[in-house]
Amino acid sequence: MPGMLLGDVFPNFEAETTAGRVKLYEYLGDSWGILFTHPRDYTPVCTTELGRIARLDSEFRKRSIKLIGLSLDSLEDHCGWSKDILAYNCEESECCKLPFPIIADSKRELAVALGMLDPDEKDKDGLPLTARCVFVIGPDKRLKLSLLYPATTGRNFDEILRVVDSLQLTAKRRVATPADWQPGDCVMVPPNMPEEEAAALFPAFTKDLPSGKKYLRYTPDPQDQGECVDTERSQTEPKPCTSLTMSFRF
Repeated sequence: MPGMLLGDVFPNFEAETTAGRVKLYEYLGDSWGILFTHPRDYTPVCTTELGRIARLDSEFRKRSIKLIGLSLDSLEDHCGWSKDILAYNCEESECCKLPFPIIADSKRELAVALGMLDPDEKDKDGLPLTARCVFVIGPDKRLKLSLLYPATTGRNFDEILRVVDSLQLTAKRRVATPADWQPGDCVMVPPNMPEEEAAALFPAFTKDLPSGKKYLRYTPDPQDQGECVDTERSQTEPKPCTSLTMSFRF
């Protein structure tokens, strides 16, 4: 996305939202943050997405994540549409408040600055709409992850929670998470960590490979310390990593 790369400091913008005028850094405080955009209010896919985010609000709070949405519609539209989203979730409310604010970027200033416009999706005036973007912002206000979906594809917010779990774990511990990792699964020792250091830090073990190279180094999730599970097998058939051909280092 033009202008924003992983590790860049996220701009401290100020914007009108459904919760009043917000300064991003003040709103986030020391928390992690997720800015997510949607193409348009009163549209079907967007309604299912924001409904899902609202239902997952407690999960985001557990992870100390503050959410903020954005679209090009007005505050009045945001408020009216919020009632539809609550109704979609089968929730009755006398107000139009969702558990997160939505930015009204009617002049497209943020959408342009952050590279969020989709050239293939246009409004009735022929102007591009915002794509389905996700920006994960760390407590240091740097961009940790960005995702970009087309208007026709709704986002998987369970996957976004999984990614956040990985980002938060690897920000605190010198480990990496393999494909399809879930909290509690075994993690991996980073390839740039020397053998001696890995042996001192982790109960690590290495899977033997035809190449003879010792780079698939597993260790239990440091936040769980349970039994390591072989993530190469089906989740319905967990198999301890220790049953593989491994050489242990302690």
